[in-house]
Amino acid sequence: MSAPRRLDGKVLADVLRAETAAGVAALQAQGHAPPCLAAVLVGDNAASQVYVRNKVRACREVGIIPVEHRLPANTSQAELLSLVRLLDADPSVDGILVQMPLPPAIDRRAVLEGIDPAKDVDGFSPVNVGRLWSGEKGFVPCTPLGVMELLDRSGIPVEGAEAVILGRSEIVGKPMAALLLRRHATVTVAHSRTRDLAQVSARADILVAAVGKPAFVTAEFIKPGATVIDVGINTVTNEAQARAFFPHDPARVETVRTKGSTLVGDVHPAGVLERAGAYTPVPGGVGPLTVALLLRNTLAAARARRGAHRPAETRP
Repeated sequence: MSAPRRLDGKVLADVLRAETAAGVAALQAQGHAPPCLAAVLVGDNAASQVYVRNKVRACREVGIIPVEHRLPANTSQAELLSLVRLLDADPSVDGILVQMPLPPAIDRRAVLEGIDPAKDVDGFSPVNVGRLWSGEKGFVPCTPLGVMELLDRSGIPVEGAEAVILGRSEIVGKPMAALLLRRHATVTVAHSRTRDLAQVSARADILVAAVGKPAFVTAEFIKPGATVIDVGINTVTNEAQARAFFPHDPARVETVRTKGSTLVGDVHPAGVLERAGAYTPVPGGVGPLTVALLLRNTLAAARARRGAHRPAETRP
């Protein structure tokens, strides 16, 4: 079997960002203000701080105005909901992003319910979730939307394909299933209680791994020639484990030795190279697409709120 095709999400993310930048410029050329994204961060979670910083920088790069709201970890649910209501009512704000996870004292669902669906560029509000499952227009979570963009622009057939999703999260697994069903794939959502999980997985023409376990998906999970989409991002700090995960990539083992860690997805790198027809690497696969689609959703929200048309030469 020949080497599998590498589906480069970073390259596609650059294309998507360039399209969004062109769309923002076209919006302004029509006499409209540029889009504005309000990012809300509660607490001092280090990873969340990095994510918000990256999103803010990405906004600036495409001409979207970012506005940050950083709240202390002891912020109450009532205080956060008050801020969300202010952002809902603010005509200058087109998109609202509340970075997860929230402190334990705050009900995530109540916050998502408080966001105006027209500004819910993350696609997590119950209204937009319902629209997704009922086939209506609405914002879609950015990671599964990015997976669909990658499949489409890579020429991977979806209609009629058997798709298996490993993981049933609200962020990836469930919306991924809805999007694939919309495109006439036959979809199975598998999870920790699925019987004969490897056997179920090995039926897939398109396998989406989103289980949050490093290198969990080994060769026996993969149908020969399948397209394998790895959504997982896990940190490896153990050198022996890195050698087991990357037997054909000594540079990754050296990274653990010299820098203390490297990244691995939910799919075993050796297994995917052995069986897949196409695959997404980690890093550089699905990850970069999530932010790119957040930017595109924000542009779409701005267009809708301004009643602006989409120029024919721009895709988003």
